[in-house]
Amino acid sequence: MLKFVSLLLALSCCQGLHHNNIDDYVEAEPVFQASKYGSLWPLPQKVQISEVSFKLSSASFRIVDAKASSAGPSCSLLQSAYRSFENEYAVNRWWFLTDELTVNQPVAVLKAPTVWGALHGRIYSIYFHCQIISYFPFSKSINATIINDFPRFQHRGILLDSSRHFLPIKVILSNLETMAMNKINVFHWHIVDEQSFPYLSRTFPQLSEQGAYHPYTHVYTPADVKMVIEFARLRGIRVVPEFDTPGHTQSWGKGQKDLLTPCYSGSKPSGSFGPVNPILNTTYDFMAKFFTEISTVFPDGYIHLGGDEVDFTCWKSNPDIQKFMEQQHFGEDYSKLESFYIQKLLDIVASTKKGYLVWQEVFDNGVKLKPDTVVHVWIGGRSDKEMSNVTAAGYTTILSAPWYLDYISYGQDWQKYYKVEPLNFEGTDEQKKLVIGGEACLWGEYVDATNLTPRLWPRASAVAERLWSAKNVTDIDDAFNRLSLHRCRMVERGIPAEPLFSSYCLHEYKGV
Repeated sequence: MLKFVSLLLALSCCQGLHHNNIDDYVEAEPVFQASKYGSLWPLPQKVQISEVSFKLSSASFRIVDAKASSAGPSCSLLQSAYRSFENEYAVNRWWFLTDELTVNQPVAVLKAPTVWGALHGRIYSIYFHCQIISYFPFSKSINATIINDFPRFQHRGILLDSSRHFLPIKVILSNLETMAMNKINVFHWHIVDEQSFPYLSRTFPQLSEQGAYHPYTHVYTPADVKMVIEFARLRGIRVVPEFDTPGHTQSWGKGQKDLLTPCYSGSKPSGSFGPVNPILNTTYDFMAKFFTEISTVFPDGYIHLGGDEVDFTCWKSNPDIQKFMEQQHFGEDYSKLESFYIQKLLDIVASTKKGYLVWQEVFDNGVKLKPDTVVHVWIGGRSDKEMSNVTAAGYTTILSAPWYLDYISYGQDWQKYYKVEPLNFEGTDEQKKLVIGGEACLWGEYVDATNLTPRLWPRASAVAERLWSAKNVTDIDDAFNRLSLHRCRMVERGIPAEPLFSSYCLHEYKGV
């Protein structure tokens, strides 16, 4: 049975729209048009806005637990959110705790079935421009409002790549805060890759000592990782790490001898290395110890195991691999060798009591998967066909193919992300229930701390609304109007979100 968290947000209110010193304040005309929903983003499932208005006063503003609340003062997570909420209000920002929110008297009442609903509500901005909230230098007001809300999809993620370019902790935390503003609830941390291994392993410290760009300045220590996980948790965000193998592993091999496959040129080693060596017992001994550590460091129930883009060239060149292929009766089909490795890895991770996500190639290559495996569809072109195939096989699925934000173009490309319908593939209703959401991916070949945030926002906001709001929320003009205001809200909070088009914000970005 779900427990309800109830809160009372006590407001000092009076009916009417009488504002002190309003004559001294002239608000410029916005470039965009006002939406009837103000600046709500993502749009709630149901909103009822009245013309009745209440004046707000910071002097008497407070948050209290309702008598019927099952949370109360003992819930440290919510108490922390309250303090943050009150701090936001104190500096002229107004945020509501909402799953079901009613403002029809001098108090606002929130009802949420879980603390996470209340927490996401705390993050949820109800910054209505001249609608629900009108704010001036000396006063604020809010219209009588009822909101009933819930997400359309449960998995609403963003992938950040900290291998190709190291991302400082401050940048990661800042973007977690922005994710929360947009009701993103999964941080997919693509923490290592070919280029560098910044994760500092306690079991295998040599991995980052040899594989990171710098063994001291460009690593994530255990304390750093713990900070990211806790910072995210307090904002209702899961941290799902990705350790991609057997490809994308050049940086692993710098610190772990014999992990990678030696490549051959003719009958002699070439001096280069390919994917993880799948024929050695030492490989699986290493993976068992490594993922045992990962399962304890990252508390989420899932680990992303990658499995994409495995180049078979080096395996084909190696005589020991060739002999193994013959012994296993794999013929010349090296995807069978990849499946051999992946299957053993999945068994290792399953033994740690973790679930796993894999890129779509693992499914495509016929690897035997557990029923609760999550298949991540990323290859464009025929992603609708892939979604149909994966769900027809009974696997839970998340979609990223249309949301690769590292591809940039001139103009308002947020619109193409917004227009995506995740369930636009052939399949039964039961198949479509297996699609639990999606992720916007920002790969790091051309992204570091200098340009990550403006490249990500507000383009990722378009994905956030598509994954949160109802299927019929498709009005691109209304979305532009609301997103323009939402982008200005982010800018006011010091987030360098790029503009949608020619426009301005009342509170422009002030720089670093």
